[in-house]
Amino acid sequence: MRAPSRLLTCLLLCSASAFAQSTAPGLWEMQTKVGGNPEMDKAMAEMQKQLASMPPAQRKQMEAMMGKNGVGIGAGGAVSIKMCITPEMAAKSELPSHTEGDCTSTITSRSGNTLKSKFACKNPPTTGEGTYTFSGDKAFASKMVMQSVRNGKPETMTMEGQGKWLSADCGAVKPIQAPAKK
Repeated sequence: MRAPSRLLTCLLLCSASAFAQSTAPGLWEMQTKVGGNPEMDKAMAEMQKQLASMPPAQRKQMEAMMGKNGVGIGAGGAVSIKMCITPEMAAKSELPSHTEGDCTSTITSRSGNTLKSKFACKNPPTTGEGTYTFSGDKAFASKMVMQSVRNGKPETMTMEGQGKWLSADCGAVKPIQAPAKK
């Protein structure tokens, strides 16, 4: 899996994990900064460089395409993802399933406004742990460490982020869909 694809898979899983706590339904935005992986840092820097060097019309088109999928690149390389959480999803206080990479996630503890979870993906083999600290039902901060093997070498990536509720109306952003049962 290419570095940006791996990043997006992990960001979606990590963002979904946060919704296992009591959260308001509606449109959410998660901003995550990735670190600890020189290859990923290089890929993000290259992507930002390519976006910056595009003619304005082409850059606007690329940003619009990414925006349709709820993804954006912010200052300092932070990745922004918009997600729609339905009232049913918010009421369940469960981890939504991620559809790529054959991933599972588990809540390991809840204490006060803090939730800890672990996840594992089979394709590519990846594991990780995360801590989410909530500020009411409309904001949270997160820290995650992810381990994988790439080209036969172990690699570790860290992610720090925050999520905030934007509105009760999700607009064009579709809810996370659980994968079909096999």
